[in-house]
Amino acid sequence: MKKMFLLVTFFSLGITACSNEQFDNSTVSELDLNRYVGKWYEIARYDHIFERGLVGCTANYTLQDNGYIKVVNAGYKKTLDGKYDESIGKARRPNENEQGKLEVAFFANFYADYYVLELAPDYRYVLVGSKTDKYLWILSRTPQMEQVDIDFLLKRVKERGYNINKLIWVEHKL
Repeated sequence: MKKMFLLVTFFSLGITACSNEQFDNSTVSELDLNRYVGKWYEIARYDHIFERGLVGCTANYTLQDNGYIKVVNAGYKKTLDGKYDESIGKARRPNENEQGKLEVAFFANFYADYYVLELAPDYRYVLVGSKTDKYLWILSRTPQMEQVDIDFLLKRVKERGYNINKLIWVEHKL
């Protein structure tokens, strides 16, 4: 029993030591899903296994009659002429009192956090994260963003405690 306690304690300390406790993942207070749905272009992201090597990435959200959102994430492997890859999932808002917090699932009912951290008043760009600092996306309604918007979001990313050097900038057809 003592050995198990030490193992659990060591494991817990290891997780805490590896995570960045100095980041701000607070979400927007208002999110109109009717305005949010539609096509988004992935401008930048943190590297992760499920999108590794993809370019020309888009996310298309469609509000369903049952209140869920259909999610279609797509991109091309390695080059813009590469093999087209698409993942279909669903999203939901688990708590109406926390409008900026959504959950998304691509496999059965295994949901992951989808936190809307920053959102342009006209819904032209969004910064998306999660409850950890391991995931981050910059999305735009167009395949290229205005430099002033990029600069603003990078400033906000830094202020929130995320590492901007980890961002991968996604190539798009123009």
